[in-house]
Amino acid sequence: MDLGLNGRTALVCGASSGLGLASAEALAAEGANVVLLARRADALEREAARLGGLAAPGDVTRPEDLERAVSAAMERYGGLDVLVWNSGGPPAGTALGMPSEALEQAFALVLRPLAQLVELALPHLERSPAGRIVAITSLAAKEPTAHLALSNAFRPAVTGWLKTLSRELGPRGITVNCVAPGRIATARLDELYPDGPSDADLREIALGRWGEPRELGDVVCFLASERARYVTGQTIVVDGGLSRSLF
Repeated sequence: MDLGLNGRTALVCGASSGLGLASAEALAAEGANVVLLARRADALEREAARLGGLAAPGDVTRPEDLERAVSAAMERYGGLDVLVWNSGGPPAGTALGMPSEALEQAFALVLRPLAQLVELALPHLERSPAGRIVAITSLAAKEPTAHLALSNAFRPAVTGWLKTLSRELGPRGITVNCVAPGRIATARLDELYPDGPSDADLREIALGRWGEPRELGDVVCFLASERARYVTGQTIVVDGGLSRSLF
């Protein structure tokens, strides 16, 4: 299937490893120009060179780095068609006793820079024949996860903001969607499950295993494509059947 991404330009956040890198790989495999944004400059340069893309080292919590990444995409490729938001998750913790500083830091990581980046990218996405915004969120946006109080608070906030945005940008031909990973084998999961999954953990998942990053990256790639032009305002769960919800 031709996804219609050849020659399109995608800016992918958190792209030096994990889900961001897997999304950049999937997009590059379809012929898209990829601009990779992440803090680890050495790893970012290496992966960008491997994918034939452009490294834009920076921190998503710094507005000037977001502006620099968008400018780099325009200077190198002359346009911006796809924005893939991925910031990683806030620290684990319970709801009771949560320091106010942790709440502010989670907001500064998960929601505020997304809104800032959309504002920066929007004039270019509007000029694209197929503007796309895809955000990697979390299953916590649909089902609260024990000991992830900050994710449980801010992932739904991101989803709600993007759902609203999808209504506002639909008339302009720009789609806005979320991809919510379950337990995907990344450094984040290593942090949350330092001893790896137990048998009980795997039994909770219908497919009986953790997912691979590229399995989520391929879904991001589809939502960024021409083939997904009538899909907007949605959250696609990629969790191997972990979630029990009907929708």
